[in-house]
Parts: sequence; C-alpha cells; structure tokens
Amino acid sequence: MRRRRGFSLIEMLAVLTLIAMIAGVAAAVIGGNLGGAKTRAAVRDLTAALRQTRGLAIVKGEERSLEIDVEARTYQVPDKVAVQLPEELQMKLLTAATEQTGDSKGQIRFFPDGSSSGGRITLTRDRREWRIEIAWLTGEVRIEENQ
Repeated sequence: MRRRRGFSLIEMLAVLTLIAMIAGVAAAVIGGNLGGAKTRAAVRDLTAALRQTRGLAIVKGEERSLEIDVEARTYQVPDKVAVQLPEELQMKLLTAATEQTGDSKGQIRFFPDGSSSGGRITLTRDRREWRIEIAWLTGEVRIEENQ
C-alpha cells in the first residue's frame, strides 16, 4: 500500500475553521479592551483639562472655568473647542449652586491662587465608575476608580 503525503481536503477545512474561530474570539476580546482603553483615555483627558484650566488661572492671574454640559457629555477648556466624551460614558456633575449655569450645565471655576469652586465629576460605564474630585481649597484634581 502506498502512503500519501500531504493533507486531505477535510483536514484543511478543519484547520481553517479552527483558525477562523480563534480569530473571531480574539477580535471580540481585543475590541472590548479597546473600548475600555478609549474610556480610560477620555477620563485622563478630562482630568488633564481640569489641571490645564487651573494652570491657566494661576499663570494668567485671573479666574478660569472649565465648562461642562452633562446632557451633551461635553467639556470645554477656556478658548478651546468643546470635547465630546464617548457615548458609552455617562456623566454627573456636583458643583456649587453658583456654578450651575443651566439644568444640565455647570462649571468648575479656578482662581489665580490655585483654589477652586470645588466639585466632583462622576463618569460611569457599565459597572465601572471614575470620580474626579476637585478640592475647593487647593484646586487639586484627583481621580478615584471604582469597579
């Protein structure tokens, strides 16, 4: 009996099917992680915008405010274009009553000495939550993440 070298068509199809299944699972896992990375980047960018606004107030020697629209999920550094947060992020704003500029709008004000009006911005996605705390006395901006 003669022995054949190579693979049969059925063996090739089985291997290709297995590769396709592995690629599909890998794409789903990687895609989910990219959404998480996008969310974390948005949280870091908002935190950086708050710190930038504080820095502007100190350097310019005048009050500066970061404008926030909770309903539209946007924020705006002074003299810059508004930034839209990803759709999957929900936003809440807690700030002084004097800093609320509308039903779903408000601001965090920073003063030339580095202090601020204070407040908290809460961002949620699925079961994860990020709280950005702005200290009124020092203007310090901190992120706390809860899962």
